[in-house]
Amino acid sequence: MRVLALDIGEVRVGVAVSDPEGRVASPVCVLPAAEVLAHARSFRRVLEDWEPEVLLAGLPMTLAGEEGPQAQRIKDAAHRIAASCGLPLEFADERLSSAEAKRILREQGLTERGMRGRVDMVAASLFLQSWLDARHI
Repeated sequence: MRVLALDIGEVRVGVAVSDPEGRVASPVCVLPAAEVLAHARSFRRVLEDWEPEVLLAGLPMTLAGEEGPQAQRIKDAAHRIAASCGLPLEFADERLSSAEAKRILREQGLTERGMRGRVDMVAASLFLQSWLDARHI
């Protein structure tokens, strides 16, 4: 089962995808949030290229495990995106995924400027991988 993960931000959406067996997550791209929400050609192309069976949206949680202040906005956006794609929607805890993504990119020698636009797709691949791992225990 191929899963497409979305790290939905106000400006950008990081996209990651699993392999067809649903075991390994890989970063794909970052798209403008407005294009994803509008189901624009750039996002439709991602859907056509990867043919996901499920959408997975990262849900911002507090360190205490409760939904964060942005959670309702993310849920609303994710439901709109899933409805426009006709795909089932799941949510995953994205707590600390952006911080971990920045650490990984820093280790690869990228500067803050070089990371811009990459953090979101790496974060999406991290919470997708955690979600996949939890399903294959």
